[in-house]
Amino acid sequence: MSTYSRHSKPSARGPSPRHSGPRPRGGGRSFSGARHSSHARRPFQGARRGGPSPRHGGPRPRGGGRGERIDISRFVNIVDAVEAIETYESRHRFADFEVDARIKENVAKKGYVTPTPIQDHAIPYVLSGRDIVGIANTGTGKTGAFLIPLLNKVVKSRSERVLIIVPTRELAIQIEEEYRGFSRGSGFESVCVVGGANMKTQIRTLGRNPHFVVGTPGRLKDMIGCRAIDLSRFQTLVLDEADRMLDMGFIADVRHIVSYMPRERQTLFFSATLSRDIEKLVGDFLKDPVRVSVKTGDTADTINQNVVRLRGKDKIDVLHELLVRPEFDKVLIFGRTKHGVEKLSKILVTRGFKAASIHGNKTQSHRQRALTAFKENQVRVLVATDVAARGLDIPKVSHVINYDVPNSYNDYVHRIGRTGRAGRMGQALTFVE
Repeated sequence: MSTYSRHSKPSARGPSPRHSGPRPRGGGRSFSGARHSSHARRPFQGARRGGPSPRHGGPRPRGGGRGERIDISRFVNIVDAVEAIETYESRHRFADFEVDARIKENVAKKGYVTPTPIQDHAIPYVLSGRDIVGIANTGTGKTGAFLIPLLNKVVKSRSERVLIIVPTRELAIQIEEEYRGFSRGSGFESVCVVGGANMKTQIRTLGRNPHFVVGTPGRLKDMIGCRAIDLSRFQTLVLDEADRMLDMGFIADVRHIVSYMPRERQTLFFSATLSRDIEKLVGDFLKDPVRVSVKTGDTADTINQNVVRLRGKDKIDVLHELLVRPEFDKVLIFGRTKHGVEKLSKILVTRGFKAASIHGNKTQSHRQRALTAFKENQVRVLVATDVAARGLDIPKVSHVINYDVPNSYNDYVHRIGRTGRAGRMGQALTFVE
């Protein structure tokens, strides 16, 4: 039977956050947010910076470079579980924020009491109206860091319109779902503008002048082309997962979209990395931004990382041996190609596992059904291409398995970020020969 590699190589810890206080550890069941006591004059606004070095030694790969060779030792990081689950000591509670009481009530109904680090530091700046660059590890509550204060902004001024641009359909849908929870009872409408969904329905909703528009670059360009959206009315822009949009080649489309917006606006920019190319985008899109960095390393301290050495054994048999173990109760498996992912999913079903797949050849409705079934534990194994690696918040994923080695270390970081979220311990395994 294949075993985890024993040549563990603990990585050096990254620097502590730029802001004072204990280093973030993941933040238990929290929604995100917090107030910086010296910068909360007006009800809405922005944040400040930092950019730590990679968790593991060596230069950081340029975002998304394809075909780069990755040192296998970077897939190994044995975590001290007791240390990893320490909770971040937030300066605030959600009840402290100067936001509308109805928003606080909705936040409380979701069970959120204490903000995560990015929320703790960013929300006060967003409330004050500042442009912000937020740098944080994946799975740290960035969505809440902008949705809560921006919803409050709309409550105070009903003429406000917010555009949120994200790289993938799944992330857009997830953000809109989060928005609905926070805005319950407000009467403010939102629309998710993504490819793979009915364009006519989206156009009709845009015609009702929704307060929040969440979309992907391609479909937003389509809406501009058919004059279904007037971006001159949008005074607030959010660019989420900006590094992924750069990796996927969307920046030209993003520039085109932003050119239709007012020059005087509030812009919030969130990314897991801060490369030279990202810095250029910050300079082009933001005005005197405050920077908030709560990133402690490329990978979260709550993810135990290791490799599975195949040593000539059949790959699917080794995977089967792992999946029958009781601790593998909610497993996300990453493959490199759409065909390979679909084939593996079908093989697992024939072997008796409750499995589903998501990849680019699936329609949006099929992808969403598979994600929902996985989130709600109707299936316990989801096989995916990298389309699922960014931004998705899937509760309680026990294991991420890299069935195929990722194309870049950046892809690896975002794949394994689907586990070890919200203060829980997670396991990441990478198959290697």
